[in-house]
Amino acid sequence: MKLPRREFLHLAAGAAALPAVSRVANAQSYPTRPVRIIVGFPAGIVADIVARLIAQSLSETLGQQFIVENRPGAGSNIATEAVVRATPDGYSLLLITQTNAINATSYENLLGFDFIRDIAPVAGICTAVFVMAVSPLVPAKSVPEFIDYAKANPGKVNMASLGTGSAGHVFGELFKIMTGVHMVHVPYRASFVPDLLSGQVQVAFSTIGAVIEHIRTGKLRALAVTAATRVDVLPDIPALGEFVSGYEASGLYGVGAPKNTPPDIIEKLNKAINATLTDPKIKVRLADLGLEPLANSPAEFGDYIVQYTEKWGKVVRAANIKQE
Repeated sequence: MKLPRREFLHLAAGAAALPAVSRVANAQSYPTRPVRIIVGFPAGIVADIVARLIAQSLSETLGQQFIVENRPGAGSNIATEAVVRATPDGYSLLLITQTNAINATSYENLLGFDFIRDIAPVAGICTAVFVMAVSPLVPAKSVPEFIDYAKANPGKVNMASLGTGSAGHVFGELFKIMTGVHMVHVPYRASFVPDLLSGQVQVAFSTIGAVIEHIRTGKLRALAVTAATRVDVLPDIPALGEFVSGYEASGLYGVGAPKNTPPDIIEKLNKAINATLTDPKIKVRLADLGLEPLANSPAEFGDYIVQYTEKWGKVVRAANIKQE
């Protein structure tokens, strides 16, 4: 039986609207079961703390459990690949860090995924100020004195980091490039802080949270923070850029999802995370760790990631940092 034209057009319009209605219903009901936030680092370090702060807040806001799942290894690539391969339904999320951006170049042609292409940006959480900390056995009391000391002792200044291609390593390499000093990189698989305290290594570019108590008690000396300006958590410590013009290095934390995750789910998560960043208790906790909130839209966060990856890709290539 042939339908009248008006009735046919009405039915066709209704059918076309079904996917949109389904998407809206999906976003309204999401999440209906626990959501994993996969972290590429062990429990207890700053990345894990940030993920747990966000997970707790999202659990309260969205009415479902957000569970942090630690999958350390391969410079966070195991965790990243797990999310890349996950079903794009909003139930597997990635804690994005600066390491993802650095790995895009240091692991060039070694990865089975493309971080920029395969992870959809959801929301920024915060940037992370690092601190240039030295052993108390180092005689330098300022950045200019340290530069003079390192140049007078070529090959004798050891720079610790949490591994080749880690943020601390790459931030230190930028310092070397911009000042012309020579420091021997010493990568660690676990905390380098005990060796920095004892003087077995002389300097590190570290997250503030990892060393702040030692700085406050005088067991370590902070020469500068790596942000463009001074920070509230260490108000008396100068910014490195005050001595090395143009130097700025900040870590990055955010949330990503598998590509093709429905945009309405990404938008719902983005709004919930941005709301979390306005919570006074969360802001204080982040500030104590030297972290600055980074609220933005998914598109803005995507642009930020691209620019960040390009910046540190240049440093990785200049320093010839390669993963095997």
